Amino acid sequence: MKLTLLSVLFLSPLLAEEPATEKPAAAPESMITGSVDVGYRWVSGPAGSLNTYRSIVNLGSGLKLLGAEFTIVDTKKRLFDRIETRAYSWGDDPYTTMHVNARKQRIYDFNADYRNIAYFNAMPSFANPLLSRGSLLNQRSFDTQRRFSSFDLDIFPSRTIVPYFSYGRSSGFGGGVTTFVTDGNEYPVPNRIRDSMEDFRGGVRFEFRRIHFSLEQGGTRFKDDQQLYSSGITNAGNRETPFLGQTLLLTNLLQSYGIRGTSIYSKAAITANPVSWMDVSGQLLYSQPRTDVNYQQSNTGNFVDLRNLLFYTSQQYLLSATAKLPRTSGNIGVEIRPFRRVRILESWLTDRLHTASSTALPAQSARLVTNYSQQEIDVLVDMTAKLTLRGGYRYVWGDASSIVLPVAGLNGFDSGKLQRHVGIAGFSFRPGSKLSVSGEFEGASSGRSYFRTSLHDYRRMHARGQYQVLSTLLLAADFSLLANQNPAAGAQYDYLARQNSLSLHWTPKAVKFTIDGDYTRSTMRSDIFYLVPQTLTPERSFYRDNAHLATALLNIPLPPYRGMTAKLSAGGSFVVSSGSRPANYFQPLMGLSVPVAKQVMWVSQWRYYGYSESFYAYEGFRTHMLTTGLKFSR
Repeated sequence: MKLTLLSVLFLSPLLAEEPATEKPAAAPESMITGSVDVGYRWVSGPAGSLNTYRSIVNLGSGLKLLGAEFTIVDTKKRLFDRIETRAYSWGDDPYTTMHVNARKQRIYDFNADYRNIAYFNAMPSFANPLLSRGSLLNQRSFDTQRRFSSFDLDIFPSRTIVPYFSYGRSSGFGGGVTTFVTDGNEYPVPNRIRDSMEDFRGGVRFEFRRIHFSLEQGGTRFKDDQQLYSSGITNAGNRETPFLGQTLLLTNLLQSYGIRGTSIYSKAAITANPVSWMDVSGQLLYSQPRTDVNYQQSNTGNFVDLRNLLFYTSQQYLLSATAKLPRTSGNIGVEIRPFRRVRILESWLTDRLHTASSTALPAQSARLVTNYSQQEIDVLVDMTAKLTLRGGYRYVWGDASSIVLPVAGLNGFDSGKLQRHVGIAGFSFRPGSKLSVSGEFEGASSGRSYFRTSLHDYRRMHARGQYQVLSTLLLAADFSLLANQNPAAGAQYDYLARQNSLSLHWTPKAVKFTIDGDYTRSTMRSDIFYLVPQTLTPERSFYRDNAHLATALLNIPLPPYRGMTAKLSAGGSFVVSSGSRPANYFQPLMGLSVPVAKQVMWVSQWRYYGYSESFYAYEGFRTHMLTTGLKFSR
């Protein structure tokens, strides 16, 4: 930000100078245009649960770069034609972004992106089996940072042959809480997390008039290090009763693993228009990653081995393993237009992964095989110039199996199959320039599925419409539904989600203001049986949620003063839900934008956050947030 402002201040006098010529010349194009929005945010409290506030909002006080958008143009087109930069939410905000694009016509096109996400999740009542004992410790909590960066360079863009190179990196680090699991008990302990992945790739695109194809070679490097630790603290875990008269507990723990992986992959892609009535596309990807794992564990306390019903006080593991994962995936798509109003779309894809691994222990190995395929055909017919109908069929099939040798317990061999038939229908209706309506439907019947909560026998619908009531008033509606059932023995899963929305945009001519608003009514129900981990007895999990969501924003221009117009905005949003976990969330806001000079605007906003739950009052919070600053434009 400092470099940008200094550059503007430094270049402004130079840009103001006129060329020393005898006759008037046209003013050169400004080299720098854009805006920078700098401000300060005050946050009160928050009052109530800090962990809940950080899990949902997580905005803090301090100096902020709220936004910056600027373009640099080289009028002489030497090293570049133009550079475009966008940056938002810098200054310790939970989601920070930056994008830079630099290009020179027919020479290069360079893009760089950066994102930083601060992820915090520690809702006191979630993943907390000790809640009945007064503990507010979330046993699956996270306080981490995640960073993404990517750099892409195209050489000789818009030409027939385009070489390109790309580099991407993602990394995460931080801590949290997780559980150390042993027979008969689980112990919440601190967890340290650190991982990263790098992606290198390069290739060539060939772009001819009727055919485009690309050849790409790439590689990845991956590492993941996690550590669970506890020292000198007696941890009774989640078990509330003794086991065979003895109390299970953990006194010391060091559990860590390090994963290192590498991969080389090759990809080829093609799109072609061999004849005027047909388009063809396809892609093939092959990779063979290798993964090495090192694991160590040392723990002391009082534990039980359920297979032999023996108690022990210490345990140590040291293990290393290697796995190879050859993977092939590909897809082919064809669009045929046999008649002027008919389009036929055919697609097929497959993904095949075969994994073989071995450990340092004698005669121990594992294998995982998954094969997934999907074939779909759709027919689109323009019945009239205003009505289009769609019909289609999708078949999904696959199998997965795993085996661990030597076979021990319940984890020796597992397999599953997937088989699903899906009918597809849709329409698009445009009776006039003011009204448009469209909808899609899928209905599926599955013989088998991988998981109990997978899509099995389901119906999915989505419809939307838009009506220009007046030249100043636009209404839109949206409806979606998903109903999924798995009647198989042991599953008996029933899921229903429905959502109805209505929105409007009003800009009356008589009074210069705008109103944007939307309202959504959503319902969700989930019903399934599960096995309690401690006792392996079946229990019913029934969850439902009924929610009202609304958002409105009013923008009002104030009377002009000395040729400058201020703007007042007011509105906000709320969520009110009932059901298994009733909650209320309110977020009113008010903003004011006042020009203080030709290219300087004072911008301020007040926002309130209020969250409450009926069953878990201790998770509520409330806070006021005031942000004020200056927006500089050029």
